[in-house]
Amino acid sequence: MEKRVLKTLEFNKIIQQVATHCTSVAGRAHVEQLTPSRELEDVRRLLEETDEGLALLRIRGNVPMGGIHDIRPHAKRAQIGGMLSAMELVEIADTIRASRILRQFLEAVTAEGEINIPHLIARKEAMPILTGVEHEINAAIDDNGRVVDSASSALRSIRQSLRVQESRVRERLESYTRGKNAAKMLSDAIVTIRNDRYVIPVKAEYRSHYGGVIHDMSSSGQTLFIEPDAVVQANNEIRSLKVKEQEEIEKILLALSASVREVAHDLFTLVQLLAEIDVILAKAKYGTANKCTKPAVNADGYMRLTKARHPLLPIEEAVANTIEFGQDITTIVITGPNTGGKTVTLKTVGLCTLMAQSGLPIPVLDGSEIAVFDSIYADIGDEQSIEQSLSTFSSHMVNIVDILKKFDDRSLLLFDELGSGTDPQEGAALAISILDEVHGSGARVMATTHYPELKAYGYNRPGVANASVEFDIDTLSPTYRLLIGVPGRSNAFEISKRLGLHNHIIDRAKGFTGEDRGEVDSMIASLETSRVQSEKDAERTHDLLLETEQLKKELNAKLAEFEEQKERLTEAAKERAKKIVEKAKSESEAVISDLRALRMNAGASVKEHELIEARKRLESATPAEKKKKAIKAKAAPRPLQKGDEVKVLAYGQKGTLVEKVSDKEWVVEIGILKMKLPELGLEYVKPEKEKKQVTSAAVRGRSGHVKLELDLRGERYEDAIARTEKYIDDALLSNYHQVSIIHGKGTGALQKGVQQYLKKHSRVNSYRFGEAGEGGHGVTIVELK
Repeated sequence: MEKRVLKTLEFNKIIQQVATHCTSVAGRAHVEQLTPSRELEDVRRLLEETDEGLALLRIRGNVPMGGIHDIRPHAKRAQIGGMLSAMELVEIADTIRASRILRQFLEAVTAEGEINIPHLIARKEAMPILTGVEHEINAAIDDNGRVVDSASSALRSIRQSLRVQESRVRERLESYTRGKNAAKMLSDAIVTIRNDRYVIPVKAEYRSHYGGVIHDMSSSGQTLFIEPDAVVQANNEIRSLKVKEQEEIEKILLALSASVREVAHDLFTLVQLLAEIDVILAKAKYGTANKCTKPAVNADGYMRLTKARHPLLPIEEAVANTIEFGQDITTIVITGPNTGGKTVTLKTVGLCTLMAQSGLPIPVLDGSEIAVFDSIYADIGDEQSIEQSLSTFSSHMVNIVDILKKFDDRSLLLFDELGSGTDPQEGAALAISILDEVHGSGARVMATTHYPELKAYGYNRPGVANASVEFDIDTLSPTYRLLIGVPGRSNAFEISKRLGLHNHIIDRAKGFTGEDRGEVDSMIASLETSRVQSEKDAERTHDLLLETEQLKKELNAKLAEFEEQKERLTEAAKERAKKIVEKAKSESEAVISDLRALRMNAGASVKEHELIEARKRLESATPAEKKKKAIKAKAAPRPLQKGDEVKVLAYGQKGTLVEKVSDKEWVVEIGILKMKLPELGLEYVKPEKEKKQVTSAAVRGRSGHVKLELDLRGERYEDAIARTEKYIDDALLSNYHQVSIIHGKGTGALQKGVQQYLKKHSRVNSYRFGEAGEGGHGVTIVELK
């Protein structure tokens, strides 16, 4: 892309905004060199990388990128044998540490499987691991750039001697500050340093009292900073030790610099990779801050920008427009008055294209698509050149001539006020001719113009569409909304009328414009009326859709309510049926008990009316609901025979077959009663000798159901353990594989006792606390063998 075009479209301002989101100098340098790519695959890769950054920021909120320095100059100097300073070495260690933290962060994200970030992971894998150099530097230099005593045994020894010697000098000088003449002869009772020598502040008139060397003087000349004779030799020793200290520090720094020299190439690679990741994240942060999205890209010259905003305008002020062209329509001509937003539209298209080809998200809604062009040319703004003695028209034409020499069918051309700055008729003719030239080549073109002659341009040329920027007559101001398919009007007569110009003046002016102009304006007005009507129809359709969705929600709610009520009624019916059956069972048992009593009373004769009364009571005990539906017995393993024991399903009692009355009826003896009953209501019962041995669990299954859980809350410890013991036995006999024991949390004593018992039980396979949905630590889940 030409630098002139990047400047015209203000792409440099976008780059400056992205650079503010970088966390490293190297990353900022990369962003400042960012240029649009012309290769489709490169653009796709760049946008995918940025999309990974957007996903990472969305999921994790932030990425650890602190502590990265541009250490390439340090590594370069180490390569040629130079000695690095302590702070330069600290920066190298900090950068290695930052890469280690970032690598661990990306590994954690990958391990959790939250998002797929292959491009970032590839850079993470390419990072050289230089932990050894980092530890070597950190072991010798602290965070403030000071070489520590433990860097070498020689340095430790020198510094110990130095501290001892300094302590002696200070003690000697402090004895002067505490002397009886100190208040008289010293300006201040302190020990200070001048020229790396320990001195005391002596009043000028007492200089001879202490002797020694004068190292400094106060601005007034009243105080002399003297090194007394008594400490000169000691200060000399300190000076000698400091020289040795510095020599030892230089040896350490040279050794560390040699270690850096060995990995210099890896450091260059590391900084490059960290800078690339920093750039990716900076693009993502810019996109998040400006509500941008990743567009789809193609090499077919097609673009669909949904609700596109100018990226340099504040989000709350920018008017979003949907712009689509490049397939059937390859040229758009925007007409209308100045200050309506035509130029902003051109720059929006140009900037969004440059941003996308640089791997930046663009300020559009999801689902947008943009083309990758080999080149973008723009003739926008006032190009008047005083130095070259060129008028505005001449300057524009110089630029357009240059564009016409360079463009091809893979170019995007943006012309602002095409043909302006000269005679209107000639300018309009030139504009039409230039548009014919570029449109016929297959390039994608957007142009703005004043000229009314170009309003008809899109109606008699295939692949060309008119457009305009909406103007509100009521407020006399532009709305900045782009209207594709509708040419613009100057609205001069309407505006003048609203501003108070007399009607007869306006009518006379209309007479000067000619019939053709009036017909064109009438056509445009008709198009605008159709557009407004279409928008109203679309709005009405949208309202109907919302109303339909609301109705659907209400119907779904009613259906859910109906299903819930149906469920309640079903449960109520089941409960009522259960009560009826229980009542019938109780009455049947009472009848059977009375019959047994009659049979036991062998000495007394049973009267016929008593038997009839008992039979009626037994029949009336049958629930009415069950009489409505025939009860069908299970199929017998063989045909029923005289003497077989059967179960009478209607009464729930056992009896013996006495005689077959017909194909469908039997006489059945129930206790001392004999009744005719249908065969369908009789179920064959195997004799005792044919029955399998049943376990106590089966017996219990008939007499009492063993639950899947045991609730011990509120029990005493001994009772609880006894109940647990019995419950586990019952569960094993019932062939349960898993049961729950509810002991609560409390003091934990009951829980410990239960689990100690389970631990010793030979038939307990394992046990564990319940999950969150099972009761947590208040429940123990037991797996049985």
